[in-house]
Amino acid sequence: MIPLMNTLPKKWPKKILVVRNDKLGDFMLSFPTFALLKQSLPNTEIHALVPEYTQPMAEACEFIDHIVLDPGKDNNIWQLVHKLRQQNYDAVITLFSTTRVGFAANLAGIPVRIAPATKLAQVFYNHRLKQRRSRSEKAEYIYNRDLAAYYLHLIGLGPVLKTQPPYLHFEESHVAHLRNKFCQKNQIPAKNKLIFIHPGSGGSAGNLSISQFAKLAQHLQSSKPFTIVISCGPAEFHSAETMAKLLPKTPHVIYLSEQGLRRFAEHLQFADLFISGSTGTLHVAGALNVPTVGFYTRRRSAISSRWQTLNSDNYRLAFSPPENAEEEDMSSIDIKEAAKQISEKFLLKT
Repeated sequence: MIPLMNTLPKKWPKKILVVRNDKLGDFMLSFPTFALLKQSLPNTEIHALVPEYTQPMAEACEFIDHIVLDPGKDNNIWQLVHKLRQQNYDAVITLFSTTRVGFAANLAGIPVRIAPATKLAQVFYNHRLKQRRSRSEKAEYIYNRDLAAYYLHLIGLGPVLKTQPPYLHFEESHVAHLRNKFCQKNQIPAKNKLIFIHPGSGGSAGNLSISQFAKLAQHLQSSKPFTIVISCGPAEFHSAETMAKLLPKTPHVIYLSEQGLRRFAEHLQFADLFISGSTGTLHVAGALNVPTVGFYTRRRSAISSRWQTLNSDNYRLAFSPPENAEEEDMSSIDIKEAAKQISEKFLLKT
């Protein structure tokens, strides 16, 4: 629920800046926020402040009109202030608040500045929403979206439109061409299901071991032939090779992503299933509405209900350590049982 607060003078905004300038997974979980704003304010320019790393995903988001690259905390803050001043924003909605961005938005003279009511940074914002994210009572994407809904309330707009997956989509013919090319290159029969497993982890959350991922792949069952696609970036290639060596009897290939984040996402769109730890790549797959299986710790700030993917409810499955184990002991997850549940939910359907 958005609290009833004083509204602003009714004035249709020309430009809004949304800030989510941290990690890939966090940014992907802001897509419903951009969708809500663009669908509710179709004539307003929606801008995004992002780091260079997530720029390809921002460019692929149909709800973002313009991208502002964050020069980064190691650069002079006046570079950021100058960028923000040039755009004459009506409002800034900061989904993850930092002192640097709050200070810059204030100095840039943005009249409406919205952020969660948390941390010292909130003093730089003139409209704050209490969220208490540390309690993990909502999904992260809902916390993000609530800030946009709060802004819409402030300008007297409602009821807000509902958004639904997919939040990211590439042209079907292009993706079909990529799939055919991928299967031909790796000598995979066109009829095979493609089960992507991404054993790498770029985040702070716990993850399965390489041997656990391999064991999971070995115990999957499907009503149709399938191939395991071990996906990785250049820094994760050794882990992918290690996993591949543990699968002598399971059909598999390694997909090394060397053509950038967008091309990797285009490949994920033709995946029949994507499996990984709680990583940014899992959230890319979720935004594409690809069926996902995520492995999460039970630590409150990292639980599956907080960091759930953006795909449809029936396309989502999550596993965590059992209650009788340490909350971050990923080795305690029953891999055979997980493989059984995954197979029954996604692979054994006729």
